[in-house]
Amino acid sequence: MNKKEVAEIKRLFHPDRSPVTRICGCYVDGDKNKKTKMKEAFLSLPEEEMFKYFEILKKTLSGTIGKNLLDMEFPLEQETAGGASEYLLRLKNSQLKDDVLLDEFYDKVIETFLYPENYYIVLIHAAYDIPKKASDGIEMFDASDDVYEFLLCSICPVKLTKPGLCYNEDTNMIEQRTRDWFVEAPVTGFLFPAFTDRNTDIHSILYYSRNPDELNAEFARLLLGCELPLSASSQKETFNMLVAETLQNECTYETVKTIHQSLNGLLEERKDDPQPPALDKNDVKRLLLENGATQETLEHFDEEFEQAGGNSQTELYVSNVVNTRKFEIKTPNIVIQVKPECADLIETRIIDGRPCFVIPAGDDVEVNGISVRAPRADSGDSQAE
Repeated sequence: MNKKEVAEIKRLFHPDRSPVTRICGCYVDGDKNKKTKMKEAFLSLPEEEMFKYFEILKKTLSGTIGKNLLDMEFPLEQETAGGASEYLLRLKNSQLKDDVLLDEFYDKVIETFLYPENYYIVLIHAAYDIPKKASDGIEMFDASDDVYEFLLCSICPVKLTKPGLCYNEDTNMIEQRTRDWFVEAPVTGFLFPAFTDRNTDIHSILYYSRNPDELNAEFARLLLGCELPLSASSQKETFNMLVAETLQNECTYETVKTIHQSLNGLLEERKDDPQPPALDKNDVKRLLLENGATQETLEHFDEEFEQAGGNSQTELYVSNVVNTRKFEIKTPNIVIQVKPECADLIETRIIDGRPCFVIPAGDDVEVNGISVRAPRADSGDSQAE
């Protein structure tokens, strides 16, 4: 799924256009006991409660594609009888009216979701009449041939509110606040089937993780039958390792700067694309060839890429491997950070036999928030520098 397709589904969670038919929930305590369950026609909920659930559902489709939102394809064996995809398809087709299937789903989550505290499983069924789009991109809501029927699951921590004082309007007194168990924003969830090319894709699922560096791969594998791609931080580590080990002696400051400028340029060119740019094995190899790598140093690149990325089909999202907000130089004692577009201001020179990074100082210089006079070439300050 791309960001436009995700946004289209998120927009549905509004009282004026909600396609949600049924909502189910199960509250689980820290000892994995089902404390309470609910199953309601969604439109029967009080309006305020409905809005709170809309917030949870939208959060489960929030974040960045390739970082918080991950497309996963089901292995073929998961689409046969007894597989995760086949089970989810039965659950969807039941429209969440089958109590046996629902209890089985809750049990699967409780068994596979390793979380030591209380949490709330929210599961909805929805049916969306997909409007056709005219050639100019305008949606034609009266021309729909296809219905996208889907499940959205959100798993939310439930935590005790902090102790404190509050004003009691009934007694007109300041007194100790009653502590409640509060349902927080979801930490993980999924959309099934995926909404690919604006239509039902039963072969894929969209997985959500609030923390992109803690994807809970075991949960995804055991419950959903899918292997998660590399996390955002692992993609960055993989890319950095491939650059350093492939370029070796050619891995200089200027080379790394050029690589990052190229990637930042690619992000800028593709900023309006619904699908964020990603680098496959050949893209990374080509990038390295353009920046100092030789055929000799790339001799074992394919094996190194597959070993680092897990397989030859791994893709590295550009937004995960390059920092668009800062360009950083780190030494054992000093860290230099500049905006990526200002990286060319930093030069490398040999001064008194030592390699140095040189930063030009303008007229406006502050040290710990205090404006100071910049050193001048015709003063003794330059000698001190």
